[in-house]
Amino acid sequence: MKSDRSIRTNETALVKFAVQGTVMYPRSYGWEISRTGQGVMLPSVGGITYNVKVGDSVFGLAGDHIEPGVSLTSDPTKLAQDPNRGFNVFSCVGNDAVILSGDAKGEKGTVTGHHGGVEHVLADFSDATLEKLTQDDKVLIRAFGQGLRLLDYPDVYCFSLDPALFWSMGVRPAGEGRLEVPVAAIVPGKLMGSGLGHSDIFKGDYDIQTSDPAAIREHQLDRLRFGDLVAIVDHDSSFGWNYQEGAVSIGVVVHGDSQLAGHGPGVQTLLTSRKGLLRPALRADANIGLYLGLGRWRKSSARKRKG
Repeated sequence: MKSDRSIRTNETALVKFAVQGTVMYPRSYGWEISRTGQGVMLPSVGGITYNVKVGDSVFGLAGDHIEPGVSLTSDPTKLAQDPNRGFNVFSCVGNDAVILSGDAKGEKGTVTGHHGGVEHVLADFSDATLEKLTQDDKVLIRAFGQGLRLLDYPDVYCFSLDPALFWSMGVRPAGEGRLEVPVAAIVPGKLMGSGLGHSDIFKGDYDIQTSDPAAIREHQLDRLRFGDLVAIVDHDSSFGWNYQEGAVSIGVVVHGDSQLAGHGPGVQTLLTSRKGLLRPALRADANIGLYLGLGRWRKSSARKRKG
């Protein structure tokens, strides 16, 4: 389902330019204390992940904050300054990612999100490309989308959203100045945790707390997958993540569940309205993998999973 082309944007005014990074080495945090007081030492963020993809469940993995596909950074020692800041700020979900070196040179993938903390960009590539990719390879992202506006909806803000993804999301006018957006789940604002209060919505994420399993099941969040679009109600992301009754934020699930207090699956904001002008419409298949033909929606991945 495509978005309604009657929605006017400033797409022709957006600037497309190159930002460049490399594969981020996996982070090791050693022993961490879970929210139940247990010591855990598990795979976490970073690296090249072969068997976790957009479309897979964010739950049940023997890992913490696991990221699908490839994690990219420009310079992990310079989180709050260029070049790493520029690499993260201007890379948008849906952008092309092209490998510049090594055996996988010339192969193309797609940006699927950002992860805060150790700021980095996530990208999806085919299985064949992942097999060739190494920690030393360089990746160019064709940055396009930051600054996107919906001209007839000035109270709706867009962040890190490639216009090509927007046009594939099934967004349509819903009357009275509202927009209907298909989502796979609706998340109560009370469940949001780590990341609250941060203003870096254009280069990071905040987490759905999963410490209350009954609440997760009640809202059918136990079905969440990497790449799902979700609506977070009573949350405004216009200038930072915060509670606001009536506000709605639309985001994409970028990383997996966590055993740490205040943490869980991460959501990166794509659209937000403080006035609640975004109306979520539940659709089980509202996932960027389906829209962009990546992750488990790649033909090769689908065949491999069935086999």
